[in-house]
Amino acid sequence: MKRSKFVLLTILFLGLSACSSISQRSVYTQMGGQQKIEQVVDNFINEIEFDPVIFEYFKDSDIDRFREKFIEHLCNLTGGPCQYSGDTMVQVHSGMNMTEADFNRGVDLLINAMNTAQIPHTVQNKVLAILATKRNEMLYI
Repeated sequence: MKRSKFVLLTILFLGLSACSSISQRSVYTQMGGQQKIEQVVDNFINEIEFDPVIFEYFKDSDIDRFREKFIEHLCNLTGGPCQYSGDTMVQVHSGMNMTEADFNRGVDLLINAMNTAQIPHTVQNKVLAILATKRNEMLYI
């Protein structure tokens, strides 16, 4: 009987340790690393291309640079090994006068991009929570 309790306690402890290590992994790792970050960004660019409202914000952009910098930024913000070398969000969005509705539409496109990349919804929520901290740096400036 003591042995079975010991085995049960050991299994529970190992299970809790596994859960703890999962929650301590970076969001970058939970997303699937660099390959998934790139896939999400590529999907997002595709979503933008076919959205007439959001495309207006990007029509004169250097898409290759946007891709490179968004990959860096997303990687960095989610705890990956990347260093972001782009402009601040205020510098990038200054003069755009992005509305709340358009910001939310962009979020919807990013969600679509993450769904297409098969990022789990629990991880998507973590990504969105991180990016939400940049919201005020993007709206009405």
